[in-house]
Amino acid sequence: MKRKLKSGHTRLKTKLGLPDLEHAKVAVIVSLRSFESQRSYRHSIDEFVAWYCSAPRLSFNKAVVLRYRLYLEDRHLAAGTINVRLAAVRRLAYEAADSGLLSPDLAAGIRRVKGAKKLGCRLGNWLTAEEARTLWQLPDPATLKGKRDRAILALLLGCGLRRRELTQLTVDHFQRREDHWAIVDLVGKGGHVRTIPVPSWVKQTVDDWLAASSIVHGRLFRCVCRTGTIWGTEMTEKVVWHVVKQYAGQVGILKLAPHDLRRSCARLCHNAGGELEQIQFLLGHVSVQTTEKYYVQRDVMLSRCSKWLLVSSFRLDHST
Repeated sequence: MKRKLKSGHTRLKTKLGLPDLEHAKVAVIVSLRSFESQRSYRHSIDEFVAWYCSAPRLSFNKAVVLRYRLYLEDRHLAAGTINVRLAAVRRLAYEAADSGLLSPDLAAGIRRVKGAKKLGCRLGNWLTAEEARTLWQLPDPATLKGKRDRAILALLLGCGLRRRELTQLTVDHFQRREDHWAIVDLVGKGGHVRTIPVPSWVKQTVDDWLAASSIVHGRLFRCVCRTGTIWGTEMTEKVVWHVVKQYAGQVGILKLAPHDLRRSCARLCHNAGGELEQIQFLLGHVSVQTTEKYYVQRDVMLSRCSKWLLVSSFRLDHST
């Protein structure tokens, strides 16, 4: 681990091997509480390690991390994605130095590497009430898979769930409280616990799925084979992604992600007269500023576009 010099002093490594990188990666993952953060950092570190080990005898220092940032920029990744990857590399260097695998001076240099500048702001996608209704009614209610997909889309649109929250739902999460149904004690991002009201039309789709699948306990959603039978005891987040992409493509909505249905839920609640604090409670946000971005950002951007169009049309009319 350390190289011993003739004078009796030790010199820390500048080049880390796979065992050292794996040890530092485990230390990074263990230090994170959120499952989403663990998954993101694990993926980012694995990509960096694959790039780092592709070139022989690279020192783990600031210059190498700068080269890695240029590599990410050449792949035309978004600024937010690049910054997440670099944050994972900085955390890797910190844990390596803290474990005695890397010189603290090299780790300090790596942590000074700046991220990519964010130019502008991504708007995201929002569905109207009519588009949302059309989307969740697309799956065929006569098939088992159609009943499951209807319940998935209804919960995403009506309750604003995240993909991971949806896959971790159990039958026991649905309880009746004060004459209405709710998802009780759902553990969300960062370990935050919340209770989510369930609209009657959403609960009906869930009941149809449970009746057809004969599920009485355990995870709510399961995989469905091509033969129309249930397989396994759970469902991955990738299935949710493919369900949304499949039916979004049928209605001609491009680049619609499951998180866009969460944005649409916040937008529709706001249009129906919901207060900001109520929407924050529904989505499980710690900061109210995060909740505002889900629908205020869209209004601001569309308002700017409308003003620009008015100014442009005014100039065109007077230039003729």
